Amino acid sequence: PPVTKKPCPWWIVALVAGASLFIAAPSGETRLTEELVDSHVRSLQVNHLSDVISTDRHTVKPWFDGKLDFAPPVVDLAQQGYPLIGGRLDYLNGRSVAVMVYRYKLHPVNLYVWPGNDAGAPPPRIYEEKGYHVAHWSIGGMNYWAITDAGQAELNGFVTTLLAHPAS
Repeated sequence: PPVTKKPCPWWIVALVAGASLFIAAPSGETRLTEELVDSHVRSLQVNHLSDVISTDRHTVKPWFDGKLDFAPPVVDLAQQGYPLIGGRLDYLNGRSVAVMVYRYKLHPVNLYVWPGNDAGAPPPRIYEEKGYHVAHWSIGGMNYWAITDAGQAELNGFVTTLLAHPAS
């Protein structure tokens, strides 16, 4: 007699399809990195780097009061070659975040900050995403993400300088 193949039960097909979608889905950090790069690019395209334009941290920091449910650290790094040029609000990963905008020569550096858990957090790491250099770290109960079109060494200098600053 001819051998007839039984069709696969529907639940096996659904399980395999669901598993393959889960495996193919990017991780939470990958999605967040893509969101950050997109936000950085938008801030450059529409000339919306800052909602508040000021090189004075005593102007930028109070500007965030009442706009966020946390007080972001705002530091002055002008003497180290990274002047503050302002700040803005953004929305990432389902929440409002603070963005402090610094500059290295002609390159803007967007520093995204929001509360987070830094227990066991790895040291800052720098990598390239879509032609931009990105750094991520957590310290003092805050998540930090910095992004710029400047080089990796320049972003590393910014991160190192920021971490060494007593107010950070």
